[in-house]
This record gives sequence, structure tokens and C-alpha cells, in this order.
Amino acid sequence: MSNSAYRLAALLLALGIFLFDVLSPLEGAIAVLYVLVVLVAARTLRRVDVLVAAAGTIVLTLLAYAISHGLEDFGSPALRATVSLAAIAIATVLALQSQAATATLAAQARLLNLSHDMIFVRDIRGVITFWNDAAAEVYGWSADEAIGRVADELLGTKYPADRAVVEAALLKNGRWEGLLEQRTRTGARLVLDSRWAMQRDRFGNNVGVLETHTDITERQAAHAALVRSERRYRRMFDSSRIGVIEEDWSAVRTELANLAEAGTSISDHLAANPDFYARARRLIKILDVNAALLSMVSAHDRMQLLTTLDDVLGAADTTFAGALVAFARGDAFYEGETEMVSSDGKSFPVLFTITFPSSPDDGGKALVYVMDITERKRAQDAIQQAQAELAHAARVATLGELTASIAHEVSQPLMAVVTNGEAGMRWLRREPPEFNEVEIALGRVVAEGRRASDIVKRIRAFLMKAPSHRDELALSALLEDAAALVQRELAKVNVQLKIELQPHLPNIRGDRVQLQQVLVNLMINAAHAMAGQRGARMQFITAAKTEVNDIEIIVRDTGPGIPHEHLQRLFEPFFTTKPDGMGMGLAICKTTVEAHGGRMTVESLPGQGATFRVTLPSGDAFAAA
Repeated sequence: MSNSAYRLAALLLALGIFLFDVLSPLEGAIAVLYVLVVLVAARTLRRVDVLVAAAGTIVLTLLAYAISHGLEDFGSPALRATVSLAAIAIATVLALQSQAATATLAAQARLLNLSHDMIFVRDIRGVITFWNDAAAEVYGWSADEAIGRVADELLGTKYPADRAVVEAALLKNGRWEGLLEQRTRTGARLVLDSRWAMQRDRFGNNVGVLETHTDITERQAAHAALVRSERRYRRMFDSSRIGVIEEDWSAVRTELANLAEAGTSISDHLAANPDFYARARRLIKILDVNAALLSMVSAHDRMQLLTTLDDVLGAADTTFAGALVAFARGDAFYEGETEMVSSDGKSFPVLFTITFPSSPDDGGKALVYVMDITERKRAQDAIQQAQAELAHAARVATLGELTASIAHEVSQPLMAVVTNGEAGMRWLRREPPEFNEVEIALGRVVAEGRRASDIVKRIRAFLMKAPSHRDELALSALLEDAAALVQRELAKVNVQLKIELQPHLPNIRGDRVQLQQVLVNLMINAAHAMAGQRGARMQFITAAKTEVNDIEIIVRDTGPGIPHEHLQRLFEPFFTTKPDGMGMGLAICKTTVEAHGGRMTVESLPGQGATFRVTLPSGDAFAAA
């Protein structure tokens, strides 16, 4: 019923009682019935309605008494009226108290309905007596459908322990907390964080249980996924064949952040304080290592390595400075090659990649992946040794082709020695002897002897199988020596050689014999390519400085050129277009140039000759580095 209906019913009831009290011949406390009017008005849950009903019934009681008995008779009728008024007052007070209690309960119920947790109340038999809105929304049963049902049967509750154990804990402590499972109306299972509180009456008797449930199904699923991820990561960490180090860079991050806050440029600070690198190495803590790294450093226990980065890096390490700058710059990773120190104090070469922490929230942890390249270094050394052997063989083969040129080179100073010696003898036999002429002749003998000695030394140096030794080399002298070695071979096939050098070229840094071999090979190849050609046979060698201060040497000929299909394979080992060639000359030349920090390319159009470009760093570039 609506409040208006309750008010109308109270009004009609009051009028009925009043008429009955006035018109009835019965003597009695009929006005006591006005208590019913107050109770009906109280159903509106409005305080003002109760007060209006009380005031109205008091007025009607007094009015009925005056009409029936007058105001002079104060006998038993007055006593009955007084009793009726007292009853109305008591009923009013009780109604108001009931309204206040009801309002409090309603407010509490509204608060419970506002909660995001599922809340219901059950009696000691488990029957649901209250069901909040969140419970209706999550479980799927409305309050009308749930109230009066046994909670465990409705929700299919699964407890972490025996139900009796849970109930005993509740009775003993007055509350219980734990995880349990319940189902929804659709059959979905929920994982709940449950809290129970025993409700007791004023006599201490258990009358019900308030249950609150927080749905942690997604949280539990996320936690389970996190646990699986952690296990998977740990399995990968422990079983990886590559060494892995987990490091804490948080202290270094703090140091760099302090520098940034002070307005200090990190790069300037590092440049001005080289000791910061050593201190930063000691700030980086090693948190964990995997089994592969333990084996790599010949350690038996992780605790041996849970120290600082300074304890595992070699003293000659030069890569940490670059890693620190990359970290300060905010790079995601840094790669390099360095040396680590094993537990027995021996150093060994490694390749590493550092994955830096991406944000302060990750705890400053970095992962370093390490690969021992000792065997690879040995293999590289073996390959370099084999290349040196092969290059020596190529030089010997080249020398075989230059035999006639060498003989001509050596025979010229020897013949000059003989000629000048005979002339000196003739000047001595004269009367009187011409000592001045003899002295001149002997000087020529010495000069030609030295020239012959220089030729022999140059050939021996070209043939030497010695370790690479790099010096500052004048490009003009290097080209002259190479041209002298091939002069006879070029003359044999009528090739004219022209050398043009840009003035004031800086020196280059390299191994004289190796670079000489490159130039000799290119010049001989050009001469052989033009051997059967009619007309002029020209070979041009030019050298100039590039825009980036490198030295570019260009060897160009006027031969038939190189077919397009051969250009891509020209520098491949064992590829040759000569019937008796080994196919190693140009491959060795390219490897030699690249080992000197340079590059070698070829250009050619059929019928327009071939152009080889050799670019080498200048000595100035090496000095700056």
C-alpha cells in the first residue's frame, strides 16, 4: 500500500472509533482503540504522520469524553479516558522508536547494497534472510529468489577444509576468513575471498551469519598466469646454453638521475671524471647467474658470483664506458665484445648483449647475455694464418710471373757496376793515373751496388712470410716500389703506366708488403687483360683525398673490360677468368684492403676498360681515433 492509502485508512479508522465512542451506550475505554490508528499511521514510516495521528486521536478522545460525560464528571469515565490517552502516548513513543530502528536498518541495508562485494545474511540453519544488490548481479538470483533458500545448496559452495571445521572456527572466534568457490546461476565457478561474522542477539545467542564475498577469480587467474610465466622464465634462465647474468643497475640510475637534476651534462661529467666508470662498475650488483655462466667461469656455486660487475670484468675492458653512455641515453640494449675473468683468474673473450631496465618500476634489473667466443677466436686466428699462407703462395706465384722483370732489374745495376769498375781500371793504368776519374767511377760502383741491394731487399720483403706490421707509409713511395716490380711485365705487353698523385697527400697506415701486393696484383691483371688488344694500351693510377679525408687509389685500364655477369663474382675465392689462374688474387686483395679498414670496388663497361677503387683511411684518421 502507498502512504496515502495508509493515511486514509488511519483517518477512516479514527472517525469510526470516534462515532462508536460517542454513540455507543457501552461504558468502557473505547478510546484505547485509537492505538490502532497510530500503528496504521506508523506504516508510512514518516515521523510526522505518527505525530499527526497521535495528536488527532488525543483530540478525538477528549472531544468524545466531553460530548458523552461533560467536563464536570471526573469519575470512572475520566479514569478510562486517562488510560486511553496513556495508551495513545505509549503507542506513539513505540511507533517512533520503531520507525527510527527501521530507518537505521534501511540505511544499513542501502549501504550494503552500495557495496561491490556480494553480501548476504543467513540464519544458523543456513537459510538466507538478506541478499544485497551485488549478490543479485553477480550470482544471478534476485533477492526474492534467494531469500528463504539454503545458501550452500543455492551456491554449491566448496570449502578449503571440511565444512564442520569452518563452522567450528566461526563459532569459536565469532568470525572466519578464507578462500572458497561458489557457482553462479549460469554455472560459472567463482573464486571468492570470503569473510564471515557471527550475529548475536542481546542475550548472546547466535542468530545469524553475515557473509561478504569478494570475487578474485580474475586476480587468481592473473596470479596463476604470473606464476606460470615466472616458472617458464626460470626454466629458460636455468636451461639456456648461453650465459645469463641478472644485474641491478638501480644505484647507477640514481647517480645519473642526480647528475641530471643538478643540470650536469652526463657526457661532460663522464669525460671530466673518468674514475666514475670504475665506481659505477662497483655499484652494479650481480643478482643471479644461470648454470651456463657458472660453467663458463668455472664456478661451482652461484654465491661465488653474486658480487659486483667489477669482479667479473677484465681489467682491460673498454666496453663498459659505451654501455654506461647507452644506459644514460635511454637505449634499450647494448652489444659488444670484452673479456671476463674466470674463478681461477684467467681472462677469456666473450660477446655480450645488455638488455637495460626500461623504467624505474622494473626495479633497475638488467639482463646480460654472454657467449664464450674462445673457440671462435682460435678459429679466426687459424683462418688468418691460413690467409697469410695463401697470400704468401700468391706472392710466390706472382713472383714467378715477374722473374724476367726481376732479372732485368738486378742485371742493370750489376752491368753498371762492371762498366764503372772497368772504367776505373782504365783510369788507373794511365800515366799519370786519373785519380779523380777513378774516384767518380768507384762512387758509381757503390751507388749501383746499393741499388742492386735495395732491389734484392724489396723482392725478399715481398716474399717474406712474416706477421703483419703496420707503419706510416708514403703513398708515392708505395706506388713507385710496386711500379718498379711490374715494370718489366708491363713493358713486355707494351702497356704504358701513368701515375698521378694529388699534391700533399697524407700518409696511410698499413703493412707495406700487403698493400704492395694489392697494387701489383691489380696492375698485372690489367696488363694481362690488355695483352691481346690492338691499339694503345694504357694503365692509369691516380690517388686523391676524399671528402671524408680517406685516400682513394684508382687503378684504371683501357682494356676490354669485365663482362657484367662476372662483376658480382669477381671477388669470390677461386673464381677466375684466366685459364691458368687460381682465382685467389682479387679475393686476397679485397680481404687485405678491408683488414686495413678500407673498401675495394670495381666498375666496368664492356669495351671501356675496368676501374678498381681502393679506399684506405689516412694516417690522420688513425691519429684522431
